[in-house]
Amino acid sequence: MPSTVRLADDLELGVEHFGDPADPLVLLAGAVTMLSWPDALCAALARGGRHVVRYDLRDAGASTTLNPDKPGYTLRDLAADAAALARRLDHRPAHLAGIGVGGFVAQVAALDHPEAFSALTLVGTRPVAPGPVDADLPDHHRSAMQNLFAVQMPDWSDRSAVTERAAAAAIAIGNDPDAARETAGRIFDRTPSREPSVQMANQLGLVFAKLDCAPRWRERLPDLAVPALVVHGRRDAFFPLGNGEALAREIPGARLHILEDAASAIPDAATAEIVAAMLTRC
Repeated sequence: MPSTVRLADDLELGVEHFGDPADPLVLLAGAVTMLSWPDALCAALARGGRHVVRYDLRDAGASTTLNPDKPGYTLRDLAADAAALARRLDHRPAHLAGIGVGGFVAQVAALDHPEAFSALTLVGTRPVAPGPVDADLPDHHRSAMQNLFAVQMPDWSDRSAVTERAAAAAIAIGNDPDAARETAGRIFDRTPSREPSVQMANQLGLVFAKLDCAPRWRERLPDLAVPALVVHGRRDAFFPLGNGEALAREIPGARLHILEDAASAIPDAATAEIVAAMLTRC
């Protein structure tokens, strides 16, 4: 069952546990909520002998929410959260995984807090922060983004409108609309506030558009000294495959695993191959 872990007097993170706490820890950073990591994947990792904990970033899900429009923290603070949570959950270094913008958190956490982590998995992410992309990296697919921006914004206080908007957005970028609709409903239900701006932030992760992500970290990637797995959908239109290929090139010894039929979300059909790849890295 979901719960919270207090990291400071003014900070709690929403978490959910799978498996035996005595097993090695796999910590899954949300993007921005923990539900970006499918239930089936978490359960399969636990069956593989891992203590799996997925968690909400600040201003998302059950974590402390203050003002997603004006985050009073930085990307490096989110990275420090990951390290502090890993230490709180297990005295041993953890396997850290991040998906989408959670991959930014995971990269910086592994660089800034190397003693806290024993392995790194990066799913559908890139080595630079939001904003203009490096010239050698592919940016968002233009046609997919046009389709995405054409999807009308809903009344963020209306659950049905929010879930239908999520399904339409999934179609625009090549993800499964039924899975997106179901996940959006769950995110809506567990968002503690019905304030439209908070609901919108939970659904879209827009806090990253306002977050201080400096300094750059791409040039530090060759300093990573833990086993790393890069998982990327071949049909990802949001962070196209070239971003994952760059991560795999620049992180020493990293393995690239391409999901041939996936876009940006993890489909249930890919669970077995992702879990098998992750279990070989931790």
